Amino acid sequence: MTDIRDFLEAHLKAIFDADVAGYHATTIDDLTLYEWHVTPHRIEGLPFHDFMMAEASREDSAGIALDPSPGEAAGEGERLAVRHDLANYKEQVYGDTAICSYTMLISRGARSGVRVVSYNESRVMVRFEGGWRVVHVHKSPSWSAPFQSPSTQG
Repeated sequence: MTDIRDFLEAHLKAIFDADVAGYHATTIDDLTLYEWHVTPHRIEGLPFHDFMMAEASREDSAGIALDPSPGEAAGEGERLAVRHDLANYKEQVYGDTAICSYTMLISRGARSGVRVVSYNESRVMVRFEGGWRVVHVHKSPSWSAPFQSPSTQG
């Protein structure tokens, strides 16, 4: 693995582990994101994810999931297992800027069996004096989506 891939995996682990300090250590304060399954608008800054991770770390939570449709809820005191894999991973490096694009596979254990969902993702990182930091994230569906939303298709 490259140092960029190692960094990216540590960044994603912080997200999945709801590790706010680890997330802050790998992300710039003025982060921008497009997460189609959350809102069709740009999200700015860290407070949005700080709240999500704090809520996910509660004992009565099923845990954090980048899955836009988590499906089965955990039983009381139970956390469903979650695994991520980066399919079709591509890394582009231009000086102190790196772009990683891939299809995120989220595997989630449940009482009814394992369920896998996917979406496409790009993360842009910049190397600062203290190391790499994520500065922008863009997520999009990994299935054919109509060009126009269903409400505007006549």
